[in-house]
Amino acid sequence: MKLYRFSKDHGKKVSKFNSDFIMSRVIQTEKSAHVGCMYLEENGVIGFHQAVVPQLLLILNGEGYVRGDKEEYIKVQPGDAVFWEKDEWHETKTDTGLTAIVIESEELSPSSFMSLEKG
Repeated sequence: MKLYRFSKDHGKKVSKFNSDFIMSRVIQTEKSAHVGCMYLEENGVIGFHQAVVPQLLLILNGEGYVRGDKEEYIKVQPGDAVFWEKDEWHETKTDTGLTAIVIESEELSPSSFMSLEKG
């Protein structure tokens, strides 16, 4: 398991075409990818299982805890991105609720765009 950041303070200001916003790049893939949004309510859990393909979990709001194959949980909050390799055991849980985007693809390389925080 690796932890990255995609929060506003990790982005770059874009002014091209008279634009005024900050972009935090997350991923680029040439192979097909599945993108979904997960809504975990209070005491929600994505049970302990193996990743079928490499998986990137982007925490949008709320907070929770993630773990890999060890029973050591790491707190996650908005702006955190958690990456698990194919076949890696993992779990996500929350006491108060969280919303996250999940990206799954045979070809994910988050370190190409985001800096590694922990993991």
